[in-house]
Amino acid sequence: MNLFVRKPISRIVDESQDGEHSLKKTLGPKSLIALGIGAIIGAGLFSLTGIAAAENAGPAVTISFMVAAVGCAFAGMCYSELASMIPVAGSAYTYTYATMGEFIAWIIGWDLVLEYAVASAVVAVSWSRYVLSFLGDFGIHLPHPLTSCPFDPVPGIINVPAVIIIIGISLLLIAGIKESANVNAVIVVIKMAVVLTFICVGLHYIKMSNYHPFIPPNTGTFGEFGMSGVMRAAGIIFFAYIGFDSVSTAAQESRKPSRDIPIGILGSLAICTVLYLAFSFVLTGMVNYKDMRGDAAPVATAINLTPYPWLQMLIKFGIIGGFTSVILVMLLGQSRVFYSMSRDGLLPKVFSDIHPKFKTPWKSNLLIMVLVGLCAGLLPISQLGHMTSIGTLMAFIIVCAGVIVLRATKPNVPRPYRSPFVPLFPILGILVCFSMMYSLNRETWLRLVVWLAIGLVVYFTYSRHHSRLNQK
Repeated sequence: MNLFVRKPISRIVDESQDGEHSLKKTLGPKSLIALGIGAIIGAGLFSLTGIAAAENAGPAVTISFMVAAVGCAFAGMCYSELASMIPVAGSAYTYTYATMGEFIAWIIGWDLVLEYAVASAVVAVSWSRYVLSFLGDFGIHLPHPLTSCPFDPVPGIINVPAVIIIIGISLLLIAGIKESANVNAVIVVIKMAVVLTFICVGLHYIKMSNYHPFIPPNTGTFGEFGMSGVMRAAGIIFFAYIGFDSVSTAAQESRKPSRDIPIGILGSLAICTVLYLAFSFVLTGMVNYKDMRGDAAPVATAINLTPYPWLQMLIKFGIIGGFTSVILVMLLGQSRVFYSMSRDGLLPKVFSDIHPKFKTPWKSNLLIMVLVGLCAGLLPISQLGHMTSIGTLMAFIIVCAGVIVLRATKPNVPRPYRSPFVPLFPILGILVCFSMMYSLNRETWLRLVVWLAIGLVVYFTYSRHHSRLNQK
């Protein structure tokens, strides 16, 4: 068997039209942009901004957001080109199957579990904490054993709220992609309104003295202020942008994927970048960067400077909404990646069974619901947060490399969207993403190696022998 057999693009597209296993095409550009925003804007905006300003860049954290946006744009343009060429579900997994072969495709498909499934569990735990805090503002307190896992510092039985949100969103995804997209769109409108409210109100409480010096002098410690601090802060807040790639997992459910997927990816990136720049500028203008050091909730500190106590509750509600849409898009992405891998025979058929009425991979959604729900309810999953970042960055690197490979091997294949300055932009994307991976700690790399080793066992014991492409 050929480990590096490539799946022809024409065959990938033809198989996506199979009536029995086809997904319902209902998404337009607005829905896809909303999916991107739903995945990108989460708690990272509310927490990482203050951390990066206080410890690395000062008020120049706004410049750091611009640098990080450029790094994401390189990967976003590569995703857009491949999605317009191969408009089917599966995202980086499918693109890799067409460019680098089955073995590398399996690795990236297995790796994407870290971005989607693990991220869903991590965010569900955080969602639970914010919901409990929000309910506490109204005097509602749930029993501790039902809101903590057995491995927390104060052990509980199971984190029930985290399990409930996973079950609820999974059932919504089973009901249909259109229904899921509509709910996501409502949540996106709410959390964008919250961010815009903070920006508009905060503008009136900016102190210009907080911007001086805009780039604090270097203290002699690497990464603390000066231009080196600005660049290091860019590496930290890069993770606030993660999620736009999940738009490509919905390509097969888009009405005009070759046109709409690039719009969804680049449009959501552009909108989030503008919001991030404005948000960071207002926050560092309201609160001096020195006062944000060690502050776990700098946004709350900024809100306390205003005479509007309702604004703090509104921000908390917006964060809950942000978490909800992130979970929705991550679970959507995971089910579509498993759907594509199952169609290729690399996973059991159950992951690609389509509901006759809803036209969704409902059995896959149910299995993912059980696995992610158990992780969110029973494990201290927050320590695996960095696994999401390293898995995502690895996918970005392979997608950027895939654009270079396809330009060389398939130069005449129609490309409705062409990434500019190839191979320069993809190479820059690879360098930026690898530098982010390199900055992660040794424990995160070790977990990645162990996870990939488990994936290799699954591939050589099951997937390799059931591969539809290798059998033919």
